[in-house]
Amino acid sequence: MPNLQRPTLTQYLIEERRRYPQASGALNGLLLDVANACKVIARAVAFGRLVDHESGVAGGTNVQGEVQQALDVLSNQTFIDATQWSGNLAGMVSEEMAQPYAIPPQYARGKYLLVFDPLDGSSNIDVNVSVGSIFSVLRAPAAVVAGQRDVQAEDFLQPGSEQVAAGYAIYGPTTMLVLTVGNGVQGFTLEPGTGEFRLTHRNLQVPPEAQEFAINASNSRFWEAPIKRYVDECLQGSTGPRGKDFNMRWIASMVAEAHRILMRGGVFMYPRDTKDPTKPGRLRLLYEANPMAMIMTQAGASCSTGRAPMLEVVPEQLHQRIGVVFGARLEVQRIESYHNEPVNNQSHTPLFTTRGLFRD
Repeated sequence: MPNLQRPTLTQYLIEERRRYPQASGALNGLLLDVANACKVIARAVAFGRLVDHESGVAGGTNVQGEVQQALDVLSNQTFIDATQWSGNLAGMVSEEMAQPYAIPPQYARGKYLLVFDPLDGSSNIDVNVSVGSIFSVLRAPAAVVAGQRDVQAEDFLQPGSEQVAAGYAIYGPTTMLVLTVGNGVQGFTLEPGTGEFRLTHRNLQVPPEAQEFAINASNSRFWEAPIKRYVDECLQGSTGPRGKDFNMRWIASMVAEAHRILMRGGVFMYPRDTKDPTKPGRLRLLYEANPMAMIMTQAGASCSTGRAPMLEVVPEQLHQRIGVVFGARLEVQRIESYHNEPVNNQSHTPLFTTRGLFRD
C-alpha cells in the first residue's frame, strides 16, 4: 500500500519553491527529469547482465580509457533523453562524454548545466553490489542562455561552491534518491507500486566523529605519509593514540560508501597517491567529488582534497581527477591537519614499515 503520509519528491520540491516566490520552477522541472532518469536506470540495473543481450547496447572504452559496461552507455543515454527536451538545460557533461553535450536546436534552451556520472561503480554489477548515479546542477552563463553561443567546456569549470543542487541515486535492495538544493539533505525512497519517490529520510546529518573508515588498503604502499599515519592510528585501536577501536570498510562504489556514511557515519578516503604520477587522484572533480562535497557539507560533514575544502577548488579540465576525503567533520579536519604539518622524517606509521602489517 502506498504511504500517502510521506510527501513525494514533487511535493517536496513544490514546498521548497514556495520559499522563493521569484523562482521559475525550472530547477524543479530539471530535478524531476533527473529523478525519472534514475527510475529508468534502476529498472535496467535490476536486469543486470540481461541488459547486454536485450538492449542491443554494447560497451566500449570511454574518454578516460576505462572499460564501459553496456549499462554505462545505456545510463548515459537515459540521462540525455530524460533531460534534454524540457527547456531547463543549456548543456551537460558526463563521465562517458569527451566533450560537452549541447542541447539540440529543436529543443528550448534553459538556464542550467547538468554534470553527472550515469552509473558509478558499474564494475560491481557482476557481483551484485549497490551502484548509483551522481549528478550536479550549475548555472549556465547568460550568453549561452540567451542563445548567443553554444555551451563550451569552460562554462562547466565552476568551483563546487557554485552548485545549485546535487544528489545521487543508489540502486540496491531499494532505490533511493538523496538530494540537496542547499537546504539540508533529504532521502527519498522509490515506492515500487506507484513509481513515486517518497521522503523517508529527512534532514540527514553525519556525526562529527567516527569509528569507521573506508579506504582501499591494497594501495597502502602508494599512500602519502599523512594518510598512512591516519590509518595506522585507527588500526591501533583503543591502545593507540585515538583511544578507540575502528572498523574498516571498502565497497569500491563511491555512492554506496557515501550512503553508508550518511546513514550511520564514518569517513571515506580515496586520496592522492603515487601509483600513477600522471593522475593527481582517482575520482573526477566535476561529477563525483563536487556533488558529494555539497551533499556532505549540507549534512554537517566535510569534503576535502586532503589538504583543503573540495568546494573551493577551481576546476581546470572537464574530466579532472582529484584526491577525495569526506565524512565525519572532525576526522576530515584531522586528516587535513596531518597533511599541513611540517614534514617529519620520523615514521608515524610503524604498521607500514618493512616489518609491519602493510609492507611498503
